[in-house]
Amino acid sequence: MLTDDKRARLREGLVIPAHPLALTADRALDEPRQRALTRYYTDAGVGGLAVGVHTTQFEIRAHGLYEPVLRMAAEEAGPDPVLVAGVLGPTENAVAEAKIAADLGYDLALVATPGWGDAPDDEILAGVAAVAEIMPVFGFYIQPTIGKRRFGYEFWRGYAEIPGVAAIKVAPFDRYATLDVVRAVVEAGRSDDIALYTGNDDNIVADLVTPYRFGERTVHIVGGLLGQWAVWTPAAVALHAEVRDAVRSGGPVPLDLLARGAELTDANAAVFDVAHRFTGSIAGVNEVLTRDGLLAGNWCLSDHERLSPGQADEISRVIRDHPAVTAVPAPRTGNA
Repeated sequence: MLTDDKRARLREGLVIPAHPLALTADRALDEPRQRALTRYYTDAGVGGLAVGVHTTQFEIRAHGLYEPVLRMAAEEAGPDPVLVAGVLGPTENAVAEAKIAADLGYDLALVATPGWGDAPDDEILAGVAAVAEIMPVFGFYIQPTIGKRRFGYEFWRGYAEIPGVAAIKVAPFDRYATLDVVRAVVEAGRSDDIALYTGNDDNIVADLVTPYRFGERTVHIVGGLLGQWAVWTPAAVALHAEVRDAVRSGGPVPLDLLARGAELTDANAAVFDVAHRFTGSIAGVNEVLTRDGLLAGNWCLSDHERLSPGQADEISRVIRDHPAVTAVPAPRTGNA
């Protein structure tokens, strides 16, 4: 299902937004805006889309929306983008969702661990291997605030040794844990096979420009599968292209690029509601898309998912303070 061309592009590095959910005021699926949102991303030049993930709202499963939402995105995206379907444990459910995604033409399954609860590591790894029998796997270290669990080096070493793993989204929002995953992939001998993607929305640029050295081996995180890139996406595409140009040239990394990385982290703090331990993260993404005319409102399926006090003002502040990362950029020319 993952063609040689798509595998090569995945390894080269892509912008993959985590696709949000468009709802009406009465919490029903807003199909026209859902489809238009997919077209917004493809028009922005993204290399892939991740659907059925945390930003899409895990609750779509309880509302019978998993298959319809994945199907709409696949129909609107067309054959070119790399399509990543979020699948949620435990194993029986993850396998069932992977079969749905495969039938819809998705290329990879992003396996989210929260559905396994406190199951032993070996049980989760067996579940990932079962999904990999159906379609290639995009591993996912979900941040512990959301996933309620940390995973160590040995877990990721075992993960990297599963033959069907084609990529890993490293998203613990933690530098030490990020290094655990990168080292595990290198020491498993899979750094040429497994594409590393940042999911650390708090550290995007630094993750992408850093050479990670372990012994004689140096690897890079090549792209991002990010909720942050669900908003201000044209700017994200331009930023990623600039970062990859700098990495390919061997540097130096312009200080302005690092400055924009810090601006993006500040913007993410507002959108993801760091001040309230990410309580308003999905609503924050939806709020930005509402302001940009892409959604009718910031509504979520869960009553608990809403903007926190002061969050809207913080979003206004970062839009005002950081136009380089929150505005649509001018087209890139030459090698700029």
